[in-house]
Amino acid sequence: MNEQQILLALGGIGVAALACQWLAWRLKLPAILFLLLSGILAGPVLGWLNPQEMFGPLLMPLVSLAVALILFEGSLTLHLSEWKEIGSVVHRLVTLGALSTWAVITVATHWLLGFDWLLALLFGTLTLVTGPTVIVPMLRVVRPKASIANILRWEGIVIDPIGALLAVVVYSFIIARASGDGLSHSLLTFGGVILCGSVFGIAGGWVLGQIMRRQWLPEYLHNLATLAGVLGIFIASNLVLHESGLLAVTLMGMWLANMKGVDVRHILHFKENLSVLLISGLFILLAARLDLNALIALGPLVLILLLIIQFIARPLNVALSTWGSGLNWRERALLSWIAPRGIVAAAVSAIFAIRLDEAGHEGALLLVPLTFAVIIGTVVLQSATARPLARLLKVAEPAPSGFLIVGANGPARILGKALQQLGSRVLLTDSSWENIRASRMEGLPTYFGNPASQHAESHLDLVGLGHLLALSPSGELNTLAAMRFRHDFGHRLFALASSQESRRTDKHKASHEHRGHLLGSQPLSYTKLASLLGQGAELYSTHLTEEFGLDQYQALHGDRATLLFARDTSGWVHVITPDSSLKPAAGWTLLAVIQPETTATV
Repeated sequence: MNEQQILLALGGIGVAALACQWLAWRLKLPAILFLLLSGILAGPVLGWLNPQEMFGPLLMPLVSLAVALILFEGSLTLHLSEWKEIGSVVHRLVTLGALSTWAVITVATHWLLGFDWLLALLFGTLTLVTGPTVIVPMLRVVRPKASIANILRWEGIVIDPIGALLAVVVYSFIIARASGDGLSHSLLTFGGVILCGSVFGIAGGWVLGQIMRRQWLPEYLHNLATLAGVLGIFIASNLVLHESGLLAVTLMGMWLANMKGVDVRHILHFKENLSVLLISGLFILLAARLDLNALIALGPLVLILLLIIQFIARPLNVALSTWGSGLNWRERALLSWIAPRGIVAAAVSAIFAIRLDEAGHEGALLLVPLTFAVIIGTVVLQSATARPLARLLKVAEPAPSGFLIVGANGPARILGKALQQLGSRVLLTDSSWENIRASRMEGLPTYFGNPASQHAESHLDLVGLGHLLALSPSGELNTLAAMRFRHDFGHRLFALASSQESRRTDKHKASHEHRGHLLGSQPLSYTKLASLLGQGAELYSTHLTEEFGLDQYQALHGDRATLLFARDTSGWVHVITPDSSLKPAAGWTLLAVIQPETTATV
């Protein structure tokens, strides 16, 4: 390929990657599905993209470095302090359950496809992981009950680095055994890979952590230092002992994530963005290299293997992991159905297959088409059926119509209880323990902490929530919360007007885009709402009829009523704003704060 063709191919990969990510976002499906399909279409189907010809000998080194960065980013999310918090079911899913899945896939691959035991064992490790890159988009579509969603989300986060670690360990053992002249030498080489990867990984994590904690580098260089450090540790570990680099970077990320006094949030955000870029390009390139003839040659046995993974391996995992738990059979059934495979399986299999083939391991190249078949099969099947199955089992949350309320103060608690009575789910967040305790005493669900914190990103349960109500007396916190949850709730962001902002000029006010819509048919500040409620104003719920419609309601209450919410005949709760164009009709229910007739307008 000449220079012009290479540039054109790179540009095409970028455009295809963006299109796939956008399509996945619009359809709320895992991006991996569209990336794989576009790579297969551009590569083996149409012949437009030939990664081997395009990159030549640079291809696999680039893939290796990309996988190292992806594994490092995944291991940065594994906080050992949270191990006790994720529940016994998740503990067993990623330990006892993962071992059972590993065993079932290994045995099935050996007997069905004729893989030798070591290669079947490696394939089992590659296909036992799910991962947040495929689980989170699926949960957004399926919207299962909170108990199920939390289990699946945490399983994906925890099993990703664990599965990668197991795959590296098994692969290292295969390489060591193939290069040795006996079992004892193989075990010695295998132990050396583990030792070398552990030493380099822990040392690299400790050194990078010290640099960050002691502020030896300015913060704007932390991302560059991390990127250089990960690549350096990966290369150095591989130079000392071949194939120990992936283990090193995985342990490096785990060490850094759990090191006291080191804030990795800005690094994690950078790595997440970098991972999206790497995953998108990597999947297209790897799919373009897929040998469809080899996949077809495997025949119907691949479908049988998929059925075993879907109907035996996963249900057995869940049965062992949920034994004695409080989950009912419906919840266990949905857990048994959802386990799509993702990036770790695809990327690591591509590297291992080529290196094992170069080492003379017969049948190693079949790892790639077989792994891709499992990925495509599980993602397509489960994406298409998980939501209807959840509805059939009656373990799906309704449409995300609930409210995340920032602030658990008195007015927020009153509004939260009123919304509960309208049938909406609410969750109150606050950093004041007194407010949280008072909310819990009143039977309101709560999250104790700042909703914009790193802890909240992992622990705040947004299942069933589709609106933000920023009701804190702090206008800055309300604005910060609106900015934090814009991606989750879109335009359904609402806040009380800030009494301070009403006296500020435009250049000192938060923009409407960042603040969200103002709550109430008449703008309400926190001070005004608290004052009205303190002077005897109350929240009243009124059901409109043919005889008593909106005109009669407004004539009765006039300016004393500030409309806040309106529930339509389908049960959806609309938030009223000063520029709202809603026309509530018969069958609707209005919720408003109404002042006593003797109370003057504040």
